Amino acid sequence: MNTRLDNLRVVTLALNVPGPVAAARLAGMGARVVKVEPPGGDPLGRYSPEWYKALTAGQEIVSLNLKEADGLGRFNDLLASADVLLTAQRPSALKRLSLDWPRMHRDFPRLCHVAIVGHARPNEEKAGHDLTYMASVGLVCPPALPLTLVADLGGAEMAVSAALRLVLIREQTGEGAYAEVALAEAVEQFARPLQYGLTQPGGLLGGGLPGYGFYATRAGYLAVSTLEPHFFTRLLEELGLVAGTRQALEQAFSTRTAAEWEVWARERDLPICRARTNPYTDDSAPG
Repeated sequence: MNTRLDNLRVVTLALNVPGPVAAARLAGMGARVVKVEPPGGDPLGRYSPEWYKALTAGQEIVSLNLKEADGLGRFNDLLASADVLLTAQRPSALKRLSLDWPRMHRDFPRLCHVAIVGHARPNEEKAGHDLTYMASVGLVCPPALPLTLVADLGGAEMAVSAALRLVLIREQTGEGAYAEVALAEAVEQFARPLQYGLTQPGGLLGGGLPGYGFYATRAGYLAVSTLEPHFFTRLLEELGLVAGTRQALEQAFSTRTAAEWEVWARERDLPICRARTNPYTDDSAPG
């Protein structure tokens, strides 16, 4: 049975991060993706050329000026044979280009449209970016900047799910459908563990369990995630500890380097590793 999306045609107008990540995920499943960019290109290509190259691998890239009649006409030709349109512009911007959903559904009744927006209705025009979405739900620790883009990456996965859902609905009804994916809502889903106390300071995964957390070693920090009882019991047995207190573990882990403990844990099938400051740019990270 063919489980790939070889017959799915995706046209994407989405720039920057969430749209390209979503398009890359669909392309990885076998979909044919045509990426339409403005004459100036996708800003991601300037911000992170290597990531842009990785995300657009295998896609057809077309440069069109949708503010001109010729460019809009060529874009409409692409939509005529497309199954999914992916956008990341504000609804008002799409309407100015005559790319609002009522018009497209009229002209391309089988087309499915996934619109990535910042906030859910009625605030879909409100400006925002990953940092503001995360800051609004407490997922940042100022002044340190986040090391990843939770809203963009989470929103990309939601966009992929929405696209597949709409195509499935079309197979049942014969008509295309529309869905909006709000990046702020994606972040709110990631904030649920904090909201319900699981990762709050002192919570089960916020320092409340001695077997889950960071420990200072002779050199570097160790990430210990012996959450399940059988892992924690084995950890104590291997360390020769009777009391599984944080103080006892701190004392035990201080006797070796994080790198040494990582090897030790791997040999014992324990979920423990050394904490790397940035493994992608710094091979000499502590530990």
